[in-house]
Amino acid sequence: MTMNAPTPPRSADDAERTDLLAALATARAALIATTHGLDDEQAGETPTASALCLGGLIKHVASTEEGWLRFAVSGPSAMSHDLPEGVTWADLAAGTAREIPQWMIDHGNEFRMLPGETLAGVVARYEQVAARTEETLAALPDLSAAHPLPEAPWHEQGAMRSVRQVVLHVVAETAQHAGHADILRETIDGRTAT
Repeated sequence: MTMNAPTPPRSADDAERTDLLAALATARAALIATTHGLDDEQAGETPTASALCLGGLIKHVASTEEGWLRFAVSGPSAMSHDLPEGVTWADLAAGTAREIPQWMIDHGNEFRMLPGETLAGVVARYEQVAARTEETLAALPDLSAAHPLPEAPWHEQGAMRSVRQVVLHVVAETAQHAGHADILRETIDGRTAT
């Protein structure tokens, strides 16, 4: 008679990692479900008063997740919000900046489908980001490890964010945008993902 060795119990950290990734997977699935059955043109439509489209929301959420996971690994240098010489945050807020930083232009382009982009391509990129997130979280030894947030007007001065807080933020951001996406989908053709 052969006996298998007992499976070692999962650590609390492993269980938490699994739970966080499951919550993120659920939010991702809700977001992606809003695009089922749509073509590229529909994914790029902006059917509400906002400039949001379904393909753009997926691009934005993928970029946000990717950026925050880089931060979890490398700290504030992974999320640069550098301004061109002579441009201030006040200039940007007032709309008087003589030059817009490239990262702001890129951020704005995340919210729309650009010429040549397809819904399938946007979703495939999001799936790649999701796979890297899972690999990254599996490799990080401590969910409590924290980094200072980069300097930006939307971050509290001197605030820190742990890996755990990063993942919770990404879950919340994804779920929030899945709700936005449901409204967009219903406006396009009367269907919802739920």
